[in-house]
Amino acid sequence: MNTDQFKALLAEKGIELSQRQMEQYEKYYHMLVEWNEKMNLTAITEKPEVYLKHFYDSVSAAFYFDFNKPLNLCDVGAGAGFPSIPIKIAFPEINVTIVDSLNKRITFLEQLSKALGLEGTTFIHDRAETFGQNPAHREKYEVVMARAVARMSVLSELCLPLVKVGGTFIAMKGNQAGEELQVGEKAIAVLGGKLESAHSFTLPVEDSERNILIINKQKPTPKKYPRKPGTPNKTPIE
Repeated sequence: MNTDQFKALLAEKGIELSQRQMEQYEKYYHMLVEWNEKMNLTAITEKPEVYLKHFYDSVSAAFYFDFNKPLNLCDVGAGAGFPSIPIKIAFPEINVTIVDSLNKRITFLEQLSKALGLEGTTFIHDRAETFGQNPAHREKYEVVMARAVARMSVLSELCLPLVKVGGTFIAMKGNQAGEELQVGEKAIAVLGGKLESAHSFTLPVEDSERNILIINKQKPTPKKYPRKPGTPNKTPIE
């Protein structure tokens, strides 16, 4: 996917990008490649692949959810900033908080945000499990997102405690989404969520399956969740 295709395909979905926004994506790409030589941020470094598998794939959440309004979004385990930084570039009004367990990645994101001139971004070095028990962040976000971090039963325990009642948890998944959802149904319910919709589409150019699961937070998460670091992965709610 070249930059013209990226812009045109998003325009088809009603997402019009300005020259400045296109320049921000371009700078993002160059910084990603540059920093990737010093630390492991991504295995994908070819420009057409970055635009397709990182930028377009991240923004695809906006095909099914309206980001055209001021809202507080938390991205759990964003790594090199996906999906929230590409979404933030496209929808500058949103406030983004990224929590990641590796301090080196947080340093990259801070430098990236500065270089791109992004306002309303916060980067926090923490484990999702302890972050979800922090009263300053627990049930404070209208939207919580994660892309390819863990299977649904585990991911729900890391994300749903951060979602406000009435808010939304968006999980971005590959072709295993259906199976993960079946196994994760119990966890979603226990943590106060309910599946609102599941959307499946094909990533252009390479035709690989993508799934976006939208979960409503209907009631508060029981206080004991998330459990201690490592526990959700070892003994998931299933």
